[in-house]
Amino acid sequence: MKIRVAEKRDIPRIIDLLKQIKVIHHNGRPDLFSDDESKFNHAEVEAILLDEKRRVFVSVDEDDIVNGYVFCQFRETEGNGLLKKHKTLWIEDFCVDENARSGGIGKLLHKTAEEYAIETGCDDLTLNVWGFNSGAKAFYEANGMSVQRVVMEKKLK
Repeated sequence: MKIRVAEKRDIPRIIDLLKQIKVIHHNGRPDLFSDDESKFNHAEVEAILLDEKRRVFVSVDEDDIVNGYVFCQFRETEGNGLLKKHKTLWIEDFCVDENARSGGIGKLLHKTAEEYAIETGCDDLTLNVWGFNSGAKAFYEANGMSVQRVVMEKKLK
């Protein structure tokens, strides 16, 4: 297993994995997540790969086939009367192929994102995880993450 920066040739496989994540989210909250396509299309993933404020790392097997990814994005606040100046590496999307989970790929991708955040002067590594996704929450906690804030809702329909 090897981690490298994603390349254009990886896009079709990344989209396959994005569809796996879409299914998890649709099954967890069908009232919010549609069941069509993936979060990003080919052109959008290609644009992300070229964006200097983003980095996508992929895990590949011995045949250089993508079996996991982490989409990272820099987010910065300039600071104001309430918040301090702050730079975070935001994990925008994270997936390990459903057939390759529990083999250490996720841990290695997470560690790669953390090391990249440190190398680029970030103050922290952040992400969102949905309340229904207990497996993801447990994974992130096992990798040293903790709750920063909670978004709450009251369903009206």
